Amino acid sequence: MHTEFALTLSCPNRPGIVAAVATFLFENQCNILDAQQFDDLESNRFFMRVLFNPVSEGVSLEALQERFAGVAESFGMSWTMRDRAERRRVMILVSKFDHCLADLLYRWRSGELPMDISAIVANHPLETYAHLDFRGIPFHHLPVTRDTKMEQEAELLELIKATNTDLVVLARYMQVLSDGLAAKLSGRCINIHHSFLPSFKGAKPYHQAHMRGVKLIGATAHYVTSDLDEGPIIEQDVERITHSDNAEDLVRKGRDIERRVLARAVRYHLEDRVMLNGRKTVVFAA
Repeated sequence: MHTEFALTLSCPNRPGIVAAVATFLFENQCNILDAQQFDDLESNRFFMRVLFNPVSEGVSLEALQERFAGVAESFGMSWTMRDRAERRRVMILVSKFDHCLADLLYRWRSGELPMDISAIVANHPLETYAHLDFRGIPFHHLPVTRDTKMEQEAELLELIKATNTDLVVLARYMQVLSDGLAAKLSGRCINIHHSFLPSFKGAKPYHQAHMRGVKLIGATAHYVTSDLDEGPIIEQDVERITHSDNAEDLVRKGRDIERRVLARAVRYHLEDRVMLNGRKTVVFAA
C-alpha cells in the first residue's frame, strides 16, 4: 500500500529552512512528492506544506515525528506531520436550511471528502430531514433557546469530546456560538455564510440584496472566532446578478455558491492545505 505523509509548518523566516526540511527527509529515506511554500513579508513568517513518502520499509510516522522535533525546535516551528490515510472525524451542525448538509453528505459518500462523520447535530428534530439519508450516521437533536443556550453548548462540547471529533462544520447552523465555545474550537470549526457588498444581516439576506439591486452575490467560509463572521477566511466565491433576477433566483444561486465554497474549505482543511496566519490564512490550494 502506498503511504503518504503530510508535513505542514510555519516559523520565523530565515535562510536554511527548506534545506533543513529536504535534508531531514533525505536522511530519513523519504521522497518529496509535492512541496509548496510562502514567505509572508509583512509578518516575516515562512509557511510550508510538503507531501512525502518513505522509500524503504520500516520508516514509521512516529519515528519521523520524534526525529523532526529537533529540526522544528531549532527553527521555532509550529508544525504537524500526519499520515494522509488517517481520516479526520467531522461533526456537522445544521439548522432548517439543509442544502450544505446534503452536499457534504453526497461528497462524503462519493469519496470526494476523505473524512468520517462523527455525528450530525441539529437544533431541529430528525423528521425535518426525512428526505435525507442518514443511514450509519449518529444524529443528535439539541434544541436551543436563548435561556438554554449555555446548557445546550455544554452538551454539544461533551458530544464533541466523546466522539473524538477533529473538525466541526457549521453547515448553515443558524446559531451564534458563544465566545467560550468558539475559543475551545479555535482552528477546527468552519462556518459558511453569505457575503455581499454591502453585507446584509438578519432575516432573508437574499431578499434584502434583491431590494438593493446588487450585482454580485457570494459566500465565505471561515474559521469561527469570537468575532462574529470575522474569523480567518479560507475560501470565497461570487456570482453575477442582473436586473432580471428576482429574489428567488438569488436564493437559488446563493445556495449553489454556499455549497461549493463550504465543500472546498472543508476539503482544504482535511488535506492540510490551510494554515493560520494571524487573522488570515495561507491556503495551499491544489
